Amino acid sequence: MIPTIFTAASTFSACTAARWYLHRIRRREACLLDGHVRLTELWNSGAAFGLPASRELVTLGSLAVLAWTFRRRKRSPAAAGLVLGGGLSNLRERLHTGAVYDYLQFPKAPSPLNRYVFNLADLAIILGSCRLASGKPDRRK
Repeated sequence: MIPTIFTAASTFSACTAARWYLHRIRRREACLLDGHVRLTELWNSGAAFGLPASRELVTLGSLAVLAWTFRRRKRSPAAAGLVLGGGLSNLRERLHTGAVYDYLQFPKAPSPLNRYVFNLADLAIILGSCRLASGKPDRRK
């Protein structure tokens, strides 16, 4: 339980700090890492990948994913913490502003991924979900 809470709190804090900083400096566009990463400001009021959805539907879906993650946390506490921290960060921002601030684009990624704009919370959710879905437990010494 402690590793899950620690990872979730760290992920939530990092996501919140990144959004606050990038929104505060008001930098609309920038290329990083030799063009592999582009900072692109986008406010996503829909669901993941810009799919149209109501605020209530996105909130309920987020809560369902969080509940699923919490049930699977014993097999991979770090992965569960990534999903919980990223999900709570996106949920907090959606409830607070009505949209989620996305800012990372990967223009040299394979199509169609190169079109989408993500945030740090989205990446944490994707990585954690893939690890949880694999069904493999974390290594313990």
